[in-house]
Amino acid sequence: MAETRAKVTTVDPVWTRVCDEAREAIATEPLLGGLIHSSLLHHSGMERALAYRFSLKLASGEMSEQILREIADQAYDSDPELGAAARADLMAVYDRDPACHRYIQPILFFKGYQAVQAYRIGHWLWTQGRKDLAYFVQMRVSEVFGVDIHPAARVGKGLMIDHAHSIVIGETAVVGDNVSMLHSVTLGGTGKEDGDRHPKIGNGVLIGAGAKVLGNITIGNCSRIAAGSVVLQDIPPMKTVAGVPAKIVGEAGCSQPAVSMDHKLTGCVDCE
Repeated sequence: MAETRAKVTTVDPVWTRVCDEAREAIATEPLLGGLIHSSLLHHSGMERALAYRFSLKLASGEMSEQILREIADQAYDSDPELGAAARADLMAVYDRDPACHRYIQPILFFKGYQAVQAYRIGHWLWTQGRKDLAYFVQMRVSEVFGVDIHPAARVGKGLMIDHAHSIVIGETAVVGDNVSMLHSVTLGGTGKEDGDRHPKIGNGVLIGAGAKVLGNITIGNCSRIAAGSVVLQDIPPMKTVAGVPAKIVGEAGCSQPAVSMDHKLTGCVDCE
């Protein structure tokens, strides 16, 4: 008798919910059926859908959809962390952006989310030594989405960029996990030095609209930077800063959900 082996089905609750919402959206608005099918339901998984969106949005007369799709597929196949980060970013937008009511919205409509996923592919290219192609991705992301993130910058998971217009993140910047920022944020240099010259943003930090964080400085975990502030020096964890130049004006609590009783009792690990 031939031996039979059980097949293990991969469970992907995020992608399952995306597909469920996609079908509901088509039922509500049939005119979007073509867009939703081609962007979501036609694909076997979230990584393939994101690769399609990447190629569709960044294609131009200089680089075809087919070539960009092959690049994105290779990136997702080579580094599972890209897919994990994409899911974490999606959850971050859904949890923290009050204008986001469904998982499908960031994938289809929010340029902040799409720009971050494209940056992640550009960063993967950079780490593979394919720097010219990474620069091309950076250029197209800036042209299409108005978001300019250097491919060498290191960005953690769970990033939410609301509205995402005129975002600039420099070459040596480091952004931690669970960071939120609004439009017109700059993580830049002071223009006075070479080398490691950009900010290091801790976990759980919120950066308000129009804020500028300049130089090789550290922003502590779970701090808050008020809109329009210019930050030129280190900020301790769990502080609120405001002004030009920014000064500490108060304390800042943890914005992360209390996911367990231990979290409620001991606090967020990001804030320690």
